[in-house]
Amino acid sequence: MNKLSLLFKDRDLRNRMMVLAIILVVFRLLANIPIPGVDAAALQNFLNGNQFFGLFNVFSGGSLSTLSIAMLGLGPYITATIIMQLLMMVFPSLKALYYEEGSMGRAKFNRYSNYLTVPLAVLQGFGFLKLLASQNVLALTPVTTLISVFTITAGAMVMVWLGGIVSEQKMGNGVSFLIFAGIISRFPQSLIEAYKTYTPGSLPTYLVFILLALVVIAGVVIVNEAERRITVSYAKQIRGNKVYGGVSSYLPIRVNQAGVIPIIFAISVLLFPQFLSQMVSAFNVNIGASLNNWVTWFLNNQIIYGLVYFLLVFVFTYFYTAITFDPQEISKNLQRGGGFVPGIRPGEPTAQFLTKIVNQITLFGAIFLSVIAVLPIATQFITKTQTLTVGGTALLIVVAVALDTAKQIDSQLTVRQYEKA
Repeated sequence: MNKLSLLFKDRDLRNRMMVLAIILVVFRLLANIPIPGVDAAALQNFLNGNQFFGLFNVFSGGSLSTLSIAMLGLGPYITATIIMQLLMMVFPSLKALYYEEGSMGRAKFNRYSNYLTVPLAVLQGFGFLKLLASQNVLALTPVTTLISVFTITAGAMVMVWLGGIVSEQKMGNGVSFLIFAGIISRFPQSLIEAYKTYTPGSLPTYLVFILLALVVIAGVVIVNEAERRITVSYAKQIRGNKVYGGVSSYLPIRVNQAGVIPIIFAISVLLFPQFLSQMVSAFNVNIGASLNNWVTWFLNNQIIYGLVYFLLVFVFTYFYTAITFDPQEISKNLQRGGGFVPGIRPGEPTAQFLTKIVNQITLFGAIFLSVIAVLPIATQFITKTQTLTVGGTALLIVVAVALDTAKQIDSQLTVRQYEKA
């Protein structure tokens, strides 16, 4: 209760919460401003008949269901981030910029990602509009296409700007928070739709969904809170008449180091072939049609699509963990501070030890995320109920982001309490 009261009494924290509230309002306004020329009935039929784009609509906070100016959401930015992180593994100068130049280097790295977001938003927006036009959802002319692409590109960049503001408030990851807000905004409508479609004969299906939801919530909480603690000792140092060090601490390594980012990355990658097929159609109709047929077959084949989704989440879990947790850098920092892992020599042996531990515990985290991600698809394949497909993955992101944001707020409150003590 003391921390809760401090949340409203502390002026700085109150201002940060106010900023978050304003961002949510702006986000919802953007999500409800449609582009012109939309056939709402045809769009609804298209989304209902395609489970993948139905899921993407949930992540965009319903922006896709109205074809709003923010319908791309943060997809282009996420794709740009993936490309930049891959380039960081290829070019040592980018890696040095990110890890060795501090906050200024990371700010420059993020600026490069923002620059790359613009052309990606143009390509994805154009591909998406062509896809919707092919489904008779939109009536496009060259002029309206140009205006619509410019509008939704601007909307995507506004979303990136809003996400950056959220991250600056130190109340959680901006990208994850906006996706979280979009999913939450769809919950009331989902409950209403579930109530309207409820029949006494569908009670077992609804009970299975509730059970899966509870399992997902419990699993996400357990895995997100689980960590491996590695003991770190510090050598004694004598400076003048004072003795420093000689104490022990621990290095926490989380089982799910990557959070929900791998799932967001995987969905962005799965969207890309659909956009690519529409881009190719603009230059070669026959090749574009063949590619589009292949992509449609892939997305509608739940077994193949589920396996690819599973592998992408698994791979991206390891990939993002490698980006955010660098054993070499941690080993160097420990050595500079006079710290060492008991029984392990400082330097390269410590880095190898940390790498082995991270790989072992990340394996469990990667399998857990992958299974949870495809579990709703498997359930939908058995029960033929689309609600389960949307609900499971969305619930995974909601719980994980809520936990992360709660920790960020709690850390801010703890700092304030120490300052007043």
